[in-house]
Amino acid sequence: MKNVTIKDYIFLHLCILWYSVTSILSKTASQFDFLSIEYILCFVGIFFAIGSYAILWQQAIKKFKPSIGYSNKSVSLLWTIIFSAIIFGERITAYNIIGAIIIILGVIMVAQDE
Repeated sequence: MKNVTIKDYIFLHLCILWYSVTSILSKTASQFDFLSIEYILCFVGIFFAIGSYAILWQQAIKKFKPSIGYSNKSVSLLWTIIFSAIIFGERITAYNIIGAIIIILGVIMVAQDE
């Protein structure tokens, strides 16, 4: 396994952040009429985001063991919660915070184990 730097972790998490954009576009699409121009544009955006994410993700996980790369991917749920609150005005509940803490602790535990 190659030497992993902080730059590698930053790139990995930027990829995860980019992946969470698909959730925002999906929620946005749901607010429009089926097959309207806005709905179709959201889905074009989703396909672009997923396609570019797939390419970036393959580059990001090259230096990581699979357990590290994929455990970090769960952080996308945190980004989705944050974006939902900022963009859609959704409330962040105590359950969201507890879930976020559990996710973060899990990622830390996997990283320390490796």
